[in-house]
Amino acid sequence: MYIPKHFLITDQQEAVSFMQRYSFATIVTVNKGIPSATPLPFVVTQRDDKIILASHFAKANPQSAEILNGKPLVIFAEPHAYISPKHYEQVNNVPTWNYIAIHAYGKAVLIESPEEKTKLLEKTIQLYDADYLKQWASLPQDYKLNMMKGIVGFEIIVDELQAKKKLSQNKTEKERENIIAELNNRPGSNEKEIAAYMAKQTFANKWQSADQQLPNVAISEEEIVNEVKAVRKHS
Repeated sequence: MYIPKHFLITDQQEAVSFMQRYSFATIVTVNKGIPSATPLPFVVTQRDDKIILASHFAKANPQSAEILNGKPLVIFAEPHAYISPKHYEQVNNVPTWNYIAIHAYGKAVLIESPEEKTKLLEKTIQLYDADYLKQWASLPQDYKLNMMKGIVGFEIIVDELQAKKKLSQNKTEKERENIIAELNNRPGSNEKEIAAYMAKQTFANKWQSADQQLPNVAISEEEIVNEVKAVRKHS
């Protein structure tokens, strides 16, 4: 992925947190020069300083037979928002798009035993629909085993991470404030989430510009919301 220096995410934990938050991603494999892609729910974890992406294909999906060939790519690509040039101070400007995207490459390993498949499915249920765990546990074992025969579980051990956040870092502070205020007033959740990420970036920049050490902790959602409110108040 093309990443200009000022859009590069250098903090691996920031990238991991994004992947965990937007974990419905697209896996891309290549067979005989032809790429194939499937959107899948992923469980994103860290193990021994390695990033692990776990999911499963339907066994009937041809990609399930390709995943061990080469190096799969998993694309995490939400949220995003159109940025109008009306927010800029100079007339000579064009429209653009703000977004965050993480491309993760790695080696795939199959999850084959019924016990390991069960663990994978239970982790997935816990992440996406914890209330369903009780119902899942009550299902007949034969039924669950039969269902698991129809899937191919896998893990990808990430060995290359390309992480990009394009949040108008190359624009003036006033222009960024204009964009945050406008995005926060749009009805779509994508726009509001980009506004929140931009506000978080602005918050971080204020610490750095004051020659202070940015704390090694995540900025809370409350702080992001307060930053957005402050920007709206002075816009």
